Amino acid sequence: MNNTNPVRFTPHGLIPTEEQLAIQLSQRKVTLIEANAGAAKTTTLALRIGEAIARGLPPEKILALTFTPEAKDVMKTRLLDLGIPQATIALLRVHTFEEFAETVLRNLEEDIPPHISEKDQKLVVLEAIRRVSQHYLGQVDFLDIRTHNIAISQFIACQLQLKATLSLEIDVQDMGLEEIARQLDVPLTDYLTTLEYENIRLGNSDEILFRGAFDATYDLARNLVLNPETQNALPHFGLVVCDELHDLNEASFQILVALLGMDKLYFVGAGDKDQVIYSKLGADAMFLRHRFNDLFPGTVRLPLTMTYRHGPHLAYATGEFKNKKVDSNLPLHTEIKQLHYGANDSAENDSSCADRVVDAINKWKSEKYPLDTCAILLRDRHQAIAIENALVHAKIGYRTLSMQSYLQCDEILFLRGMIAIALDNLSTVKSMAVRKEIIDSLILFGELEYVPAEMGYDIRDVSEVPSLLRGFFSGRFERDATGKKAAIVDAVNYMKELPPVTSAAIALAEVCNRMDLKAVAKRIYINPYDAAIVSKSIDGFIEAAQQSKKSLREFSEWITLVDSFFTSRKSKDLVVLDCVTNAKGKEFNHVILPFLENGEFPNLMKDHKEEENLFYVGITRAQLRLTLISPSDGNNRSAFIQRMALPSSKTQADAAVEQNQSRAIVQPTRIDLAVAYADRDIVKALGAQWDVARKVWWVKPGLDIAPFKQWLPKK
Repeated sequence: MNNTNPVRFTPHGLIPTEEQLAIQLSQRKVTLIEANAGAAKTTTLALRIGEAIARGLPPEKILALTFTPEAKDVMKTRLLDLGIPQATIALLRVHTFEEFAETVLRNLEEDIPPHISEKDQKLVVLEAIRRVSQHYLGQVDFLDIRTHNIAISQFIACQLQLKATLSLEIDVQDMGLEEIARQLDVPLTDYLTTLEYENIRLGNSDEILFRGAFDATYDLARNLVLNPETQNALPHFGLVVCDELHDLNEASFQILVALLGMDKLYFVGAGDKDQVIYSKLGADAMFLRHRFNDLFPGTVRLPLTMTYRHGPHLAYATGEFKNKKVDSNLPLHTEIKQLHYGANDSAENDSSCADRVVDAINKWKSEKYPLDTCAILLRDRHQAIAIENALVHAKIGYRTLSMQSYLQCDEILFLRGMIAIALDNLSTVKSMAVRKEIIDSLILFGELEYVPAEMGYDIRDVSEVPSLLRGFFSGRFERDATGKKAAIVDAVNYMKELPPVTSAAIALAEVCNRMDLKAVAKRIYINPYDAAIVSKSIDGFIEAAQQSKKSLREFSEWITLVDSFFTSRKSKDLVVLDCVTNAKGKEFNHVILPFLENGEFPNLMKDHKEEENLFYVGITRAQLRLTLISPSDGNNRSAFIQRMALPSSKTQADAAVEQNQSRAIVQPTRIDLAVAYADRDIVKALGAQWDVARKVWWVKPGLDIAPFKQWLPKK
């Protein structure tokens, strides 16, 4: 702040830092906030909005963009927290990119295309696949025509990637189809299906017939790139702010570029390049690093180094890990605990690691902390098997954010279905929804060719009447037991003939071997990483059977109990169990990161930089305690732990906490007044000031408040 550019907006309950004030008062065309995790990005953007309103910019001329509805709600909450009235917030344009694109497209299109449901989208995908088969089969090598649910999900993810990166708009003249697919790094079949899908969506007259998720953002960005005059349809703003810029993709970037083409418009965007973990959705650090500078040379970069999520111990450790400045002025000792597990056998390692997770939770619970403030964050879902079983055994309730319980994963559902056929006990699965998923997985891993409607009948009938499973298996597998079906029939017959005391682990291992289930997974899951996760999940399930020391029937009954344990827990006091990816944007008092070993985290099949970012996201979710669980053998531990430099950063952090505690005094802030309209001139004459943004009269710190006694808020 200076005399030529004084602050006009003073927030309620917050004294901005020098870094925040620099952003609040920035007068550059483009201001990029390079922020650390937990550094109050959204609050700082809200400060900038408050400053603009205080300087006379009408709220209607301010646009706040986010990537998710949740982030949009947080932005509105932060504005309210800073004292901006609800009526003013209602006039602001706070949208997700998708919502904003829809509002713009309404002004461009005569008829507004309907949004289709996920179910209807699958039907369109199936029609697109049929057209690919009809047009290209026999003409193009290496087509992989598949119509099961996993194939459809993989296609939708691929289509989203192509649209987010605007890859469908690149010049492909004089390129063969296989060359195009290689350049775009997508399966050829999915590329061709995307083209057919878009042909269906656009119709014969090139008028959009429907939209699905992200299609509005894509359609607007595509229009802006191909028809620059589309920019004239954009509403005019004086200020645009954007949160979570590290999630920016090419389509949303083009929308921002079009907005920034307007005169007298200021843009402030906040992001953390170390939180780029969605590269498959087009997210890329290049937007923060240089794309804005390339187009707008006057771009200024301002830092937010102070984190408000955790104390110096974790702040300095993350700074060491990412080789950047991270600080915290909180008088808080965020504990970083390390627990170890170890055995020569990797399967025993899983069980040992899960036991350490339970130990960490029990200690947290013994210290009277609520369980729902504790989160176990996994690198990937296959790690959940040992941990879920350990939680059930310890009677610790848990819930997931987005990840399924391991018992609802397709490969496990398939094995449960095989057991149910052999033992004729599908009726023991009490949930009809789970029974449906089991039949669906039998169709998926059985690699059955199905007409969608016919498949729906089978799933519905067997899930409603479990005794029909026997007839389903006879009609769909035994009647034509050749090729892949023969292996499945052989595996079921093997289980039927087993002595009742046979170990479930031995039975399941043999079933997987006879079916070559891991090879089946590779056929179903095109992405090698996905197939590898499924293989690890299968191994983990067999190990769970081994650890249980139960027969096949006993194990089946135990699975039903575990299923009920997960689905019946409705209490709020449940530990969170999920993948790190699903925890982005969230925070927990206690974060537990298990399986921090070589090959698991970082995963060698993934881009190392993105693995770094994923670990950074995981450790920075913690507020009070971070528990790192790694092998006893230091040679097997994740190298990420060593990069946190915990011993050296601890000494510095101890001193910082002590200093922060000594400075933790209530700082003077302004005093708001409750002034009736008729008294406005009186308080103004006494020295009170009017806050345009917050619509309130206030008194500067240090001014004698005795004359204002009658207008002081009642306690």
